[in-house]
Amino acid sequence: MSTVAATAPSADSRTALIQLLIAELLIGSVGVFVHESGQDAITAVLFRCVFGVVFLLAWGWARGLFRGLLGERALIRSAVFSGVLLVLNWVALFAGMQRSSIGVATMVYHFFPFVVLGLAAAFYGERSRAADIGWTAIAFVGVLCSADPFKLLRSADSGYLIGVGLTFVAAVLCGASLLLSRRISRERPFAVVLIQCLVGVVMLAPFADYAKVMLPGAHWFWLAGLGLIHSGVCYVLFYSSYPRLQVATIAVLAFIYPVVALLLDYAVYGHTLAPVQSLGVALIVLGTLGVNLKWRWRLRTQPARA
Repeated sequence: MSTVAATAPSADSRTALIQLLIAELLIGSVGVFVHESGQDAITAVLFRCVFGVVFLLAWGWARGLFRGLLGERALIRSAVFSGVLLVLNWVALFAGMQRSSIGVATMVYHFFPFVVLGLAAAFYGERSRAADIGWTAIAFVGVLCSADPFKLLRSADSGYLIGVGLTFVAAVLCGASLLLSRRISRERPFAVVLIQCLVGVVMLAPFADYAKVMLPGAHWFWLAGLGLIHSGVCYVLFYSSYPRLQVATIAVLAFIYPVVALLLDYAVYGHTLAPVQSLGVALIVLGTLGVNLKWRWRLRTQPARA
């Protein structure tokens, strides 16, 4: 009996680790699915939400995750508001990827954890450690580097500049949405995600390019993947694994997403990072780990002389 009790948590943690690893590998391909779908950002997000609703409804209904949901009006209102921000974030991110590149957009977008810190301090009075402010500053420099400032000053066209700007807007919207979702999704995360996807369908349905998307073709495979994989399977794996893993583990594995995105951007489209962008990646990684792992700045002091 004691042996089983001692080994069960370890086995459970390994399962959660594998689940999160798979989720991060899958979510890293979202940019390729958007690009290969051949659709504009609004249409791609709409069908991501449509297929996401199908998956989440089926999963949640089978597991009884939505019982009594209609009676929780406060949760629904908050989920709708955070859903508006989340959907606008997806539209801005996809539009940014289309105008810059998957790799550049992914790295700029990964400033969103620090947006959460800033908004939490500004609107909820959550105080950050002085060290966190330092790590955030380092990560922000990394974001600037990842956008390739030399290209911005030398030869970037207006489309590239708009793409980087849209991606930064997406990071702000993502941070705001996550901050709201954090306060309402602890007990019913799948219900919140379902409501957010439903909000996307209602918001974007009037603006999609149906003439192009309704034609038969391979783009339906990519659109279905956006919803079923990136808004369905990934969310199930994320929410199943998070409660069983340490924050440090989650923080480290989160970097699988941008690494996969960068590798796919190179392998599929031949996009490489300039040296300054590689420095930006390192700074973002350093800043994020510093915040999540609670690293402190240690100053060496000289011993007093007798």
